[in-house]
Amino acid sequence: MTAAWSASLPPTPADVERRRRLVRMKAFATALLVLMAVVFVVAWLLEKDHPWAGWVRAAAEAGMVGALADWFAVTALFRRPMGLPIPHTAIIPTRKDDIGASLSEFVAANFLSEQVVRDKLARFSVASRAGAFLARPEAAERIAAELASAVRGLSTVLSDDTVAGLLEDLARRRIAETRVGPPLGRIASDVFARGDHHPLVDFVVDRVHAWIRDNYDLVNRVVTQRAPTWTPRFVDDLLADRLYREVEAFALAVKEDPDHQLRQALDRFLLEFAEDLQHDPVTMDRADAVKERIVDNAQVRSLAASAWGSAKEALLAAAADPDSELRRTVVRGLMSFGERLRDDPETAGKIDRWVADAAGYLARNHARAITGIIDETVARWDGEATSRKIELQVGRDLQFIRINGTVVGALAGLVIYSLARLFL
Repeated sequence: MTAAWSASLPPTPADVERRRRLVRMKAFATALLVLMAVVFVVAWLLEKDHPWAGWVRAAAEAGMVGALADWFAVTALFRRPMGLPIPHTAIIPTRKDDIGASLSEFVAANFLSEQVVRDKLARFSVASRAGAFLARPEAAERIAAELASAVRGLSTVLSDDTVAGLLEDLARRRIAETRVGPPLGRIASDVFARGDHHPLVDFVVDRVHAWIRDNYDLVNRVVTQRAPTWTPRFVDDLLADRLYREVEAFALAVKEDPDHQLRQALDRFLLEFAEDLQHDPVTMDRADAVKERIVDNAQVRSLAASAWGSAKEALLAAAADPDSELRRTVVRGLMSFGERLRDDPETAGKIDRWVADAAGYLARNHARAITGIIDETVARWDGEATSRKIELQVGRDLQFIRINGTVVGALAGLVIYSLARLFL
């Protein structure tokens, strides 16, 4: 076999068997031709003394002609007979590209026409068959396992830095396009109106009171350091003690009185701030400025990378575990969808119509492009290798043409010779 054969169309074990059978059939057809030639010579030698040999000679002669003609016809398909440059021979090697184009057009016109595709899909009922398949637990688990494999494969293809960068870009773009003031103001207004912030205020007030209560020395030292140098020390101590008591009493009052004026003032301030976030341009611009500073922070990318890493690990772990809740949910979802397709004719009909429309659109607009793979594949093949490959597929059957030509030719020659002797 040539290098082109082995490179573009490597033989398979089935090809080896086909070649063996082809060689055997060729030998039989050639042997039949040789037999006709031997019979012709013998009959020609006996014809002078034995009149009956004329019929045998005529039959053998016509059989040889038929065998040679059909040998020429069959051989001309695949190569030039005896290497002679006879026109319209070696049809397959010299016109393989045209044959590939014609085959492609034939397939597109007769197998991928819109009506053929729609009729086939209508008889096949894609939705009901898919539903019956998905409704089986083993089938749903198999598909879930394939999806898990796809997830693992996708995770190895995607670079963590690339995904983190993508998440960061998406977050930045989305945040940049959104004014944060109005939505934050609406949320804050609802929270403050319901009083949901009061537990936080209680916590802060309690912490402030506890700090004041536990830091008498610090308050005393601050007052003493800021007091005039000419005041007596005991006066500074009395003033610091008095100031501490007042501050501690005020903090205690705020802590214990839910309706304290400071709490009410804080509530009014927060509600006004929530309104300003929604309607005051200056406040909204300040909120956007804070948003931009947060987005520009280097920690945003780190947060995106960390979020992707955590999500990836959790997803891979869940996908790899057949008993994980994720896998079980996917299996249940697939089975439920399959049961719906199987048992709900309306849903199945919608799916079938969608599939038929999609397939019909592809057939109507892209059938020739789809079958173009035939053109391209055949164009890449070597001519001689293509001829050999096709000959392996159909050559054995074509040898029957040679055999039939020999037999039919011999019978025709016998009939013609007989008619000539009877009427001439």
